[in-house]
Amino acid sequence: MTAVQLPESTHVSPGRLPRRVPARRLRQILCLLPLLLVSVVAVQHRSVLAEGFRHLRTAEWPWLLAAVGATCLTWVAASFTRQGAVVEALPKRRLLATQFAAGAANHLLPTGLGAGAVNLRFMTVCGLPLARSSAALALYLLAETVGRVGLLAVLLVAFPDALRLSVLLPEQAAGPLLFAIGAVLVVAAVVLVSVRRLRTGACSFLRTALGEAREVHTRPARAFALWGGSLAFPALQASVLVAVGQSLGLPVPAMHMAVAYLAATVAVALIPTPGGIGSVEAALVVALVAAGGPAAVATAVVLAFRIITVWLPLLPGALTLGALVRMKVI
Repeated sequence: MTAVQLPESTHVSPGRLPRRVPARRLRQILCLLPLLLVSVVAVQHRSVLAEGFRHLRTAEWPWLLAAVGATCLTWVAASFTRQGAVVEALPKRRLLATQFAAGAANHLLPTGLGAGAVNLRFMTVCGLPLARSSAALALYLLAETVGRVGLLAVLLVAFPDALRLSVLLPEQAAGPLLFAIGAVLVVAAVVLVSVRRLRTGACSFLRTALGEAREVHTRPARAFALWGGSLAFPALQASVLVAVGQSLGLPVPAMHMAVAYLAATVAVALIPTPGGIGSVEAALVVALVAAGGPAAVATAVVLAFRIITVWLPLLPGALTLGALVRMKVI
């Protein structure tokens, strides 16, 4: 029998094949990336870390333990809100681990992009279509914003003297701030009206989001989880600041400290820094001083507060994020 030879033209040189990064190697890189980012951020803020740990050594430990416990409960509250934003039941343990990892990602990327990306990936891995996952993310952000602003409004009505607003927001800054907000809204409206493709996409997303919100609110358990978690999350964060303030002897009433925290975080919500690092500290110091606290003690409280809520969970959160990537949970 005569052997059949293939034409030389069918032979492809291995050198001509496009080189692709293996999926396993890419996943290993993604696992190590959070640790690298944590190291970079820690080195950049090493003086703040050192000062914060120094103040923690002089604090009353029972109050600090209460602050750590409240910090842990914030991830539970976030899990409730995330579950309340979708109709399907999400795996509880993985959901809680994802919120812990998302907290670390949120402090490494600006304006909440890290937490949003982690949760969006988690929901799509759980089987939700991308459009519905995005709608659920938008519903979560809306509920969290309404909960935070609503809680601040209620506390300001109950404690009208909690803040000296002239210190927190000088009169000369109110005009430019309102003008900037108005300009952003006008530009966004003009862009939506002018660009047809963008307008079509926005309308389609809005229809999906409204449908998802209606479906969620037909189920009392989901609605309770959504709005209960969105109120519990900022309340727990404020309680962390109160506990830290008590541990360091800040002479400001507890509810006034809570108002100061909510006002400061609402004020810096639009500042694009990773996890609010830098902007939150400055706003919190100003708010606590506006609530009647001495500047030196207020600064110590804010540094210790950020150590507990940001820096201590950052490394284990990054490790959890890497583990979730390796396990293909996200």
